[in-house]
Amino acid sequence: MSMLAERREAAPRWMKDVANLTTRGYALSTAAARPGPDFLVIGTKRGGTTSLYNYLQQHPSLLGLFPQPRGRKSTDHFFASGQRSERWYRSHFHAEAYRARLARRQGEQPLGGEASPYYLWDPRIARRVQAAYPQVKAIALLRDPVERAWSHYQERTENGVEPLGFAEALAAEDARTAGELERMTADPTYHSTAHDWYTYRARGVYLPQLRNWLSVFPADQLLVLRSEDMYDDVQAVFDRICAFLGVRPFRLPDVRPRNASRTKSSVPEPCRRELAEFFEPHNRALEEFLGRDLGWTTPGSPR
Repeated sequence: MSMLAERREAAPRWMKDVANLTTRGYALSTAAARPGPDFLVIGTKRGGTTSLYNYLQQHPSLLGLFPQPRGRKSTDHFFASGQRSERWYRSHFHAEAYRARLARRQGEQPLGGEASPYYLWDPRIARRVQAAYPQVKAIALLRDPVERAWSHYQERTENGVEPLGFAEALAAEDARTAGELERMTADPTYHSTAHDWYTYRARGVYLPQLRNWLSVFPADQLLVLRSEDMYDDVQAVFDRICAFLGVRPFRLPDVRPRNASRTKSSVPEPCRRELAEFFEPHNRALEEFLGRDLGWTTPGSPR
């Protein structure tokens, strides 16, 4: 942790609250001079979104949310903050004047963005983003859906909101989420906790989510990556992202993962086998769509 971060953490709560109010007031008053996002990291949940966003912010021309030292990765504007104004949303990005100074120093135009794994999953969001920011580029990290489901479940149990065992939670998923998509469609302001928290299985069916995004954005504005490739070689994946965003290459000084689960264990049997069988046709269709082998868990593959 840096000295600045240590001092920030050591500051009393009242001082942090005053600083936050002051910063928010300033950002809102200057929102007209702040552009929206140039890029979004849209998911998937438990696919490395937090780690990737941390890597992006290490690039001198890729900006996080304002103020950057606070380290937030998302406003959640396109779902949980949907009742907030566009002015409120733009207040979270760096001002044009700051970007111009940075461009003169860096020799290239800086870009700003945020990251939320729910942006890929909520079917309403792609259209909302396109209506407001049609030029935005999106990055999707897709993880082996068997491993993703288990990691998602572990996060829910660690957060104290999942009382069921893994097999029971998988069996209860349809009942827990019944009618939620219909309610979301009927009410644009409705955020479904069940659709967010308990979709261990459904959220790993990626092809419909990508097709939904591509129904409103051209293919050259969506980069689809395997989470496993990032885990294996962060720099190589980061180089691909720099090329996609149009910024110069940059050697990352810190490639440590962020937001990893505190629980390290393998997907339990027989859930692994059952999930592998469920996802096999969906993964095969996704491989055909993307034109590449994904190398994910298959029925009968070793643990």
